[in-house]
Amino acid sequence: MDDLDSRATQVLDLWFPDTKHWNSPQTHMQFWDERMQGGMDEIICSEFAELTEAAARGELDGWSETARGRMALILLLDQFPRSLWRDTPAAFGQDIMACRLCLEGITNGHYAALSTPWEQMFYVIAIGHCEGPDHLDRIDLCIRLVDGMTSLWPEALAPLADGANGQNRTVRRVIERFGRHPHRNKVLGRTSTAAEEVYIAAGDFPHQRKASDVISDT
Repeated sequence: MDDLDSRATQVLDLWFPDTKHWNSPQTHMQFWDERMQGGMDEIICSEFAELTEAAARGELDGWSETARGRMALILLLDQFPRSLWRDTPAAFGQDIMACRLCLEGITNGHYAALSTPWEQMFYVIAIGHCEGPDHLDRIDLCIRLVDGMTSLWPEALAPLADGANGQNRTVRRVIERFGRHPHRNKVLGRTSTAAEEVYIAAGDFPHQRKASDVISDT
């Protein structure tokens, strides 16, 4: 068993509670919607701000020596900033660090050591979040990773497994078209192209989709 920093355990207990959400598709989708639609903002801002800031400064890099510690650190660098610094450039400022931790974790066995597909999915999400010249290749990796999780899903969630790549396919189409996430342009002070302006005006952004919509987008 990993020798975890107690603070890493707090992060994991918050993000992956033993609520038996995996017992039905409905409760599992609620698990996802709470995390991906801003439902964790209040507790992250009130109880995990200092820890998120410490991770961004590189003060918790030692957590990456274990599989569970690496998972907690990825959450602090990828998910928690999106709550703590929502609608500011800092929300995306740790994406490269999170992505590197994920790619390294895939090669060193930490990813495979995670016990559930929903834990592994937060590797996939962080890899897909990170913009850069190899973005499409990384999303293709994400699709392969999710396809490889099929046997790990509990029987009760089998109906969701086939559609679990819906988000990756949606993001891939966006990156293939624009080379970046256009919905970030205003926050990051980037000038949108004419095509991006049309896309932004439509407002159909992958990160705003509810779990039920993601699962159905096969």
